[in-house]
Amino acid sequence: MTSFVVVIPARYASIRFPGKPLVEINGKPMVVHVADRARESGATEIVIATDDPRIAGAASAHGCTVAMTRDDHATGTDRIAEVVAQRGWDDDTIVVNAQGDEPLLPPTLIRTVAQALEQHDGASIATACHPIQDVAEFLDPNAVKVVVDESGYALYFSRAPVPWPRDAFATGEKNALPEGLPALRHIGIYAYRSEFLRRYTTLAPALIEKFESLEQLRAMSHGYRIAVTVSDQAPPPGIDTPDDLDRLRDSMAPL
Repeated sequence: MTSFVVVIPARYASIRFPGKPLVEINGKPMVVHVADRARESGATEIVIATDDPRIAGAASAHGCTVAMTRDDHATGTDRIAEVVAQRGWDDDTIVVNAQGDEPLLPPTLIRTVAQALEQHDGASIATACHPIQDVAEFLDPNAVKVVVDESGYALYFSRAPVPWPRDAFATGEKNALPEGLPALRHIGIYAYRSEFLRRYTTLAPALIEKFESLEQLRAMSHGYRIAVTVSDQAPPPGIDTPDDLDRLRDSMAPL
């Protein structure tokens, strides 16, 4: 049984949806639902990392462990690195980053990325992906693609449609993906080794990270390897806007 912990970064500030972690779904704040999913995954410890006392108070009221972090972190990974330092976790501790706006995150996916990291000794990070079946999704720059080598390590992440089926698209028609194209969409969940998180904050941002707006490319640019597990299906979408929340509430049975 893989041993791992889960950290859930949760900020109050959001351009599209301020206060998102605290919105109630079936009587509980959304971030607490994420903690529930993490608990079902088998994590040995679950910590909600926030810089906002409102989130801390709501999470604590529901029995969740909270870590108060600085309010100037540029990324969720930086916030998780602070939690690693606070908790004093060993270098080989596997830490899964579960986003605080994914109340339907499958517990099996949390556990699977932790297992993928444990099984790939050469990796500092593990993440997940699923096959792309639709050409519109393949061409969409908001759908991040990943190319994986034969050993299960990421070769590259991109918003561009990769790998590009040159011959199949040579005519200019892009009505369907060619059979067998290994088109994979990245799923934004990560497992890290604590040792890597201690080093992450010292890594300089990379040019490809800046132009692609993909934080994971910083690690790859500095030589850190990312293991990728392939899921058969996409997980349920996260909550980015109030409309997303309304759709979720309409679809969810009382828990």
